[in-house]
Amino acid sequence: VLLLPHGYEGQGPEHSSARIERYLQLCAENNMQVANCTTPAQYFHLLRRQMYGGADRRGVRKPLIIFTPKSLLRHPRAVSPLPDFTAGTFRPVLPDDSAVRKDRVTRILLCSGKIYYELLEAREKRGDSSAAIVRIEQLYPFPLEELRDQLLSYPLSADVVWVQEEPRNMGPWRFVQENMQELLAEPRRQLRYAGRAASASTAAGSLRRHMMEQAEVIEEAFASSPRPNKRRVGVVKD
Repeated sequence: VLLLPHGYEGQGPEHSSARIERYLQLCAENNMQVANCTTPAQYFHLLRRQMYGGADRRGVRKPLIIFTPKSLLRHPRAVSPLPDFTAGTFRPVLPDDSAVRKDRVTRILLCSGKIYYELLEAREKRGDSSAAIVRIEQLYPFPLEELRDQLLSYPLSADVVWVQEEPRNMGPWRFVQENMQELLAEPRRQLRYAGRAASASTAAGSLRRHMMEQAEVIEEAFASSPRPNKRRVGVVKD
């Protein structure tokens, strides 16, 4: 098990990114597991699963890479009730368990990691009942079937947006985009991107600039239409 601190918290390029994209480039032929958990119970069940041989039916423990945002250690909402530990198993995809009515959803926000809590807070402040937030807790092996079930539970007309903190040329974006092609083919949907623009540096060196960029990422995620003219952040279609 390899625990890697990862999360954009305004600490600069050296303390923000564990280079998720590089680990995902190494993933093939079911050779490892890559996860980015958002709840204590998920983390517990992931380690428990690894103790019992991982996801391999032969009982072989394949390497487990876990990205661990430091800010979630004391986040007031990153908690799990006791029954979540004593029952259930690790879930590669966490659905939106809020009171949002699925038949009224017009935007599905897909994300992984701590940005979920920022999206959740922003949705509550806006009183937005048209956006669903779905978390991909396991990036590899990619949870294709679980994600398919989630997308099919919402109207086919709903926009699908991938939201990430990392720059566009980093993070899980390209990996998720490639693996979701099959899901988006039927029915024909486009996966939109909401996140930082491509950058040579992993993160801004200024806390003030980081906060501005982070606010723009959240704003773009809930924007009704793409705004590609932003210098640092934009929603684009590929």
